[in-house]
Amino acid sequence: MSKAVRIHAHGGPEVLSYDDVDADKPGAGQVLIRHRAIGLNFLDTYFRSGLYPAPNGLPLVPGGEAAGTVLETGKGVDWLKPGDRVAYTIPTGAYCEERVVPAERLVMIPDGVSDEQAAALMLKGLTAEYLLRRTFKVKPGDTVLFHAAAGGVGLIAGQWAKHIGATVIGTAGSAEKVALAGQLGYDHVINYRDTDFVAAVNEITAGAKCDVVYDSVGKDTFPGSLDCLKPLGIFVSFGQSSGPIPPFNMALLSQKGSLYATRPTLFTYIAKRTDLEAGAKALFDLVAAGVIDVRINQRYALKDAAKAHTDLEARKTSGATILIP
Repeated sequence: MSKAVRIHAHGGPEVLSYDDVDADKPGAGQVLIRHRAIGLNFLDTYFRSGLYPAPNGLPLVPGGEAAGTVLETGKGVDWLKPGDRVAYTIPTGAYCEERVVPAERLVMIPDGVSDEQAAALMLKGLTAEYLLRRTFKVKPGDTVLFHAAAGGVGLIAGQWAKHIGATVIGTAGSAEKVALAGQLGYDHVINYRDTDFVAAVNEITAGAKCDVVYDSVGKDTFPGSLDCLKPLGIFVSFGQSSGPIPPFNMALLSQKGSLYATRPTLFTYIAKRTDLEAGAKALFDLVAAGVIDVRINQRYALKDAAKAHTDLEARKTSGATILIP
């Protein structure tokens, strides 16, 4: 028997149940893993609440990223062996002690990157990778606005964008989070709770505004995010921690400067294994080189996943949070 956190009915953090489950055996092309650390993400709360449908119905094991050790490999998996350190991101299924994973979704964790770092990096770090290198290819001299700068994705993205050579502006919701983001890549950090971020961006850029806005907040930052863009700028909406963006007339993009808008998702960008491997290599190389400092600011036991969800949704967390089986 093994332990897993499962959802039997949609609702608040209280629906997360710490259950005994049967451990599976790996089939062809699969690998059995013992988890060492599991990442916590807002995506997990969307599946828990029912905002996003459960892929295979209920009960559902949430969790989109983890790192661990190979216990057993199935037929046809010849590039992994028991004891290898591996990590992955898959939309659900990570809140457990052991699980079977398709080998093609795994990446090896290199020397210089810990299991905890890898668990905190796979979904959040690969999200930063595709946002900065593929959705909008940030270049030296670009001006970037990143909402939720002190969150897991935001702290990675701020350091990465600064490394590229961009001017990086962030927003955060407390003095502590403003200070944290300022330590990790951001040239300017705006406390959106006591400052109009649109006016602040206009002042910081002397009216030139931004080439791109990355927004995982949603309702609370829209349409203000559009007002931070220069003509032909791009609005990248990749989450909705404050609630979904309400429907809007596309003519608004024309009125605000012939803007572009997109709603990407990580799992499209890493659907091909070659893209998964390339993104993970780019990410791990920067972590191993010390360019990206992975801040794991909260750790919870797996059995305390409900407390972790409560704190995440109350915006009491900063940086990355992991669950320890």
